[in-house]
Amino acid sequence: MRNRKKKNGENRLMNLSSLIISAEETDDLPSSAGFETGTPLRLEIGCGKGDFITGLANKEPGYGYIAVERVPDVALIAIEKYAHSRGLGKLGDHGEWITPDGILLKGTRWDIPRELSGNVRFFVGKAEEFLEYAPHDSFAGIYLNFSDPWTKKGYASRRLTHPSYLKKYASILDREGKLFVKTDNDGLFDFTLDSLDAEGWGVEYMTRDLHSPSVRAEIRTSNVMTEYEKKFTEQGIPIKYLIASPPPGII
Repeated sequence: MRNRKKKNGENRLMNLSSLIISAEETDDLPSSAGFETGTPLRLEIGCGKGDFITGLANKEPGYGYIAVERVPDVALIAIEKYAHSRGLGKLGDHGEWITPDGILLKGTRWDIPRELSGNVRFFVGKAEEFLEYAPHDSFAGIYLNFSDPWTKKGYASRRLTHPSYLKKYASILDREGKLFVKTDNDGLFDFTLDSLDAEGWGVEYMTRDLHSPSVRAEIRTSNVMTEYEKKFTEQGIPIKYLIASPPPGII
């Protein structure tokens, strides 16, 4: 589905740009994101409208989270949703951001105090740009939720579970790091399993119906729903899910 361009989108991104990190800042994580030294990091590639990353950050606050989204207008929704969830204000009727103190921001960067900004930062750009600079051996988890299946012939290399991407993930995950994948697409899920096997990854858990009663209790209780997951589940479409660890000897 094509997303309608957001009115005053650039100004709205500027208002909350202190929650955004640049490509140049990614190699100095976690300090460049304003997190304390030693904070374990998790990464979501393709955060969409932010339901998952906002929910996970609230549910498991002991981590610093980086959410990557290539479409600026979609990232804007996620950033504003996260900021509102943190009590950092709300969007006004004319595209301005209204801070808790009642200040109206119209395309002006708000330097949000670290103690208020929480544990999520956003990267607005392509996954490749982030992965180029992302520090080695630094992430405890990588989440791929309902990634584009790129079903057209010749587009397999664009899939986020293509072996070229898996090599990158293996290099930035720490020794105990895991890859978490959710999708409604059977073809992408099968492709992912084949790619993981070819690259020597270990699949620690897999189900083709995440919301089945037979799924392990700890998996079901720890699950955070995405906007697509809610939609597909309501339509009766099974959600495919797996947890994988990189091949030994990569770190």
